Amino acid sequence: MTDVKNANQAASDQDLQDLIAENDTGARQPTGMTAKVLLYVAVAWSLFQLWLASPLPYIVSFGVFNSTEARSIHLAFAVFLAFLAYPAFKSSPRSYIPIVDWILAAAAAFCAAYIYIFYRDLAGRPGLPITQDLVVAGAGLVLLLEATRRALGPPLMCVAVLFLVYVFFGNAPWVPEVLQWAGASFSKAMSHQWITTEGVFGIALGVSTSFVFLFVLFGSLLDKAGAGNYFIKVAFAALGHMRGGPAKAAVLSSAMTGLISGSSIANVVTTGTFTIPLMKRVGFSGEKAGAVEVASSVNGQIMPPVMGAAAFLMVEYVGIPYPEVIKHAFLPATISYIALIYIVHLEALKANMKGLPKRVTSTLGQTLIRSLLFVLSLIVLSGLVYYAILFQKQLFGAAVGWIVATECAAIYLAGLYYAAKYPDLEMDDPNQPVLELPALGETAKAGLHYLLPVVVLVWFLMIELKSPGLSAFWATVLMIFIMLTQHAAKSYFRKTPDFAAGLKLGFADVIDGFATGARNMIGIGVATAAAGIIVGTVSLTGIGQVMVEFVELISGGNLMLILIFTAVISLILGMGLPTTANYIVVSSLMAPVIVELGAENGLIVPLIAVHLFVFYFGIMADVTPPVGLASFAAAAVSGSDPMKTGVVAFFYSMRTAVLPFLFLFNTQLLMIGLDHPFDVVMVIIVSTVAMLVFAAATQGYFFARSKIWESAALLLIAFTLFRPGFWLDLIEPPYDNLPATTIIEDAEGMPENSSILLDVEGINIEGEEISKSVMLPLGPAGSGEDRLYNAGIGIRNEDGRIFIDDLVFAGPAEKAGLDFDFEITAVKVEADRLPKEVFFIPAFLLLGGIIVLQRRRKRAEDALGTV
Repeated sequence: MTDVKNANQAASDQDLQDLIAENDTGARQPTGMTAKVLLYVAVAWSLFQLWLASPLPYIVSFGVFNSTEARSIHLAFAVFLAFLAYPAFKSSPRSYIPIVDWILAAAAAFCAAYIYIFYRDLAGRPGLPITQDLVVAGAGLVLLLEATRRALGPPLMCVAVLFLVYVFFGNAPWVPEVLQWAGASFSKAMSHQWITTEGVFGIALGVSTSFVFLFVLFGSLLDKAGAGNYFIKVAFAALGHMRGGPAKAAVLSSAMTGLISGSSIANVVTTGTFTIPLMKRVGFSGEKAGAVEVASSVNGQIMPPVMGAAAFLMVEYVGIPYPEVIKHAFLPATISYIALIYIVHLEALKANMKGLPKRVTSTLGQTLIRSLLFVLSLIVLSGLVYYAILFQKQLFGAAVGWIVATECAAIYLAGLYYAAKYPDLEMDDPNQPVLELPALGETAKAGLHYLLPVVVLVWFLMIELKSPGLSAFWATVLMIFIMLTQHAAKSYFRKTPDFAAGLKLGFADVIDGFATGARNMIGIGVATAAAGIIVGTVSLTGIGQVMVEFVELISGGNLMLILIFTAVISLILGMGLPTTANYIVVSSLMAPVIVELGAENGLIVPLIAVHLFVFYFGIMADVTPPVGLASFAAAAVSGSDPMKTGVVAFFYSMRTAVLPFLFLFNTQLLMIGLDHPFDVVMVIIVSTVAMLVFAAATQGYFFARSKIWESAALLLIAFTLFRPGFWLDLIEPPYDNLPATTIIEDAEGMPENSSILLDVEGINIEGEEISKSVMLPLGPAGSGEDRLYNAGIGIRNEDGRIFIDDLVFAGPAEKAGLDFDFEITAVKVEADRLPKEVFFIPAFLLLGGIIVLQRRRKRAEDALGTV
C-alpha cells in the first residue's frame, strides 16, 4: 500500500521533463513554423560557437571576431532564445510565442549585439557615451534582468537589482554607514556596466563564449549519442550486486555524468529517474534515496574537468593554467565521492540491505584481482599510447595530426565492431522487477566507442596543453563524426545494412544535440551576463573591500569565525543560483575577504585554495533547504518531502562542507607542495582514509554501531590525518624570518614554480595601514629580479629597507592587495623541524584500537543474533 502511495506521489515522467525544461532548456515547446525558428536559431548558435572555436576563420581569413564582438553575439543569441523559450509566467502559453515576446526577444538581441554592430564607433569614443549608447545600455540591462528572471528565476535577478540600486544610491542615508560609497551617475553606471568590458561583457561572459558553450555542447552530443544511459548501465553492472548496490551505482553514474554536466538539477533528474526507485526497492526510504542522488549529483559540480563551468572561470580569476586548476580540484572531489559511496555502504549495513541479483557470481578475491588487473591494464595502455604518439611526432613531424586522426578512426571502428555484437543499451524501467544485473563485460563493450571523445578531450587538455576551447572543439568534432556514422556502421557490422536510414538518424541526432546544447546554454549565457552586473558593481564601487571590513567587524578578527562567516555568506549568496553565476558572485565578493583577513591573521594560502573554498560553499546551496533546487528535484522523483530530503542530503554532504576548511590549512590536499611521487601517493591514501573515517564518525557506524566516545575519537583521527601540521605548529613555529635585504638571493634560490612568502606593511589607497603576509608565485627558474617580476613586483633598497617600486598591472602581487611603496619587512621560509607525518603514528594506532573493539563487539552481536 505504501509503495502505491509513494508511486502516486512521485512525479510523472512528463512532470520531470517539464522540471528539467523549466530549469535548463525552457518550458515553452511551440509547434509549426515557430518551433522551426526556435530550432534553427539554437542550431545557428551552436554552429557559430563551433566556427568561433575552430582554426578555420584564421585559415580562410574570414569570420574572425575579437573577444568583445564574440561576447556580444553570444549574449544576443542567449537573450533572444531566453524570451522565446521561457514563458513570462506560469500562466503564459507554452504551445505558441506571444507577439510581445517576439518584440522583447528582438529588442534584447539588438541591445546585446549593439557592441558588435557599432564596435568601430564605440572604439572611437571610449568613456564618452552618447545618448543612443545610454538608451541602449539602459534598455539592455532591463531586458537582461527580465531574461534572467525567466530563465533562472528571481534569485539572481534580485541580487543583480540590489547591486544596481547600490551603484546609484550607495550614499543614501538608509544605507548602513559601513556600506556607503559616493554613488554613480546614470551615464557612468551604464557605460561601466554595458559599453565597456568591466560589467556585463566582462570576463565571465567571455569564458562562457570561449569555453563553456563548447563543453556544454559536447556533453549534450555525448548524451544524445547514448553515453548517458551507457554510464548508468555500466555503473549498475559494476556495483548493483553490492549491499545498497543501486545507491552506490547512483553515486558512480552521477560521478560519470557529472564529468560533463553543467547542471546538478538535470543530473538529479536524468540519473535519478532510474536510480531512486531502485534504491527504494532495496530498502532506502524516499528521503534517503533522494538525498543520495542529490549529494552525488551536486558533487558532480566540483568534479573536474568541467566543474559546472567554474573551472574555466577560475583560470581567469586565479590566473593559473587550466591543467593546474584540474590538478588542484581533483583529489578533494574524488575523495568526496569515495566517502559518499562509503556512507551508502554504512547505511546498507545498518539496515542489513542486500544487493540486486548478479548474473555471474565471483568471490571477493576474484573481484579484487580483476579490478587490479583492469587498473594496471589502463595504466600500461595509457603509457603505450603516450609514448606511441610521442614517437610518431618525432617520426612524422607536422603530418602527425592526420596519422593520429586515422588511428582514432580505426579505434572507433574497432570499438563499434565490438558494440555491434551486443544489443543497443535501452533505458530500463526502474519500476519493473530486476531479475538479474547485466554482465559488466557485455555492458562495457556495448559503448566503448563513447569513451574515445572523452579520451581525446583529456589528451588535448592535459597532455597537449591546448586551450579548453580548442580541446572541446576537436572532441566535439569527433563526437559529431561518431553520431553521424554509428547507426550506419552498426547496421553494416550486424549485416543488416540500411545506410540511408542510419545516416538520416545520425543527422537527426546531431541536429537535436545542437539544439539541446544551445538551449542548455541559455541559462548559463544569461547567468554569466547578469553576474557581470555584480562584478561590475564590485569594480566600480569597491564593495569587495567593504565586505572585508564587514566580516572583520562581525568576526572580531577571529580566524575561524572569519572562515565560518565567509562560508555562511557564500552559502546564502549561492541560494537559487546556477553553478556558474554562483561562483562568479561568491568569488567576487567573498574570496577577497579570506585573502585580506586571512593574511592579517597568519593564514597564507594560494589563491586557488581560497576560490575553491568559496566555490564549495556556494555549491552547497543546491543541497541546503529551504532553496536547495536539487533536493526539490530529487523529492519530485522519489515522492518524498523536499525539506526532509534536503536535510538528509545536507547531512550526507557534510564531508564536502568540511573539506574546504581542511585544504585551506593543509594545501597538500590540493596537490600543492608535493615534490616527490611518494608524497603524492601518501597524500592520496591518507586523505582517503581520513575521509572514510570522518564519514564513519558522522554516521555513527564503523564496523558496528559506534559509541559516542568512539565517534569523537574517529573525528579526532580524521582531523589528525587531514591536518597533522596543527599539532606540530603547537610545538614548533612553521616559519623562520629572513631579512628582506636578501629577497633577490632568496627568490633566485627557490625551486622552479615555487612561491615566496613575504611580510609586508604600508598604507593603501584608502589611507589605511596594512600589515600582512602574502604568498606570491615565482614561476620558472631565473634571476631573482626576473622571478620577482613574475610575481608582479619590482623592488628598491633604501638604506637597508626594501620597498615595492614597481607593480605589474593585474599581476599576482596586485591581486594579493599589494601597492606601490609597501615595505617588505621579512622573507618567511619554512622552518627546519620534525616532519608533520609523525602524528600519523598515534592516529593509526588509535584507529586500529577502535577497529579491534568494534569488530569484537560486532562478532558478539552476531553471535547473540544467531542464538
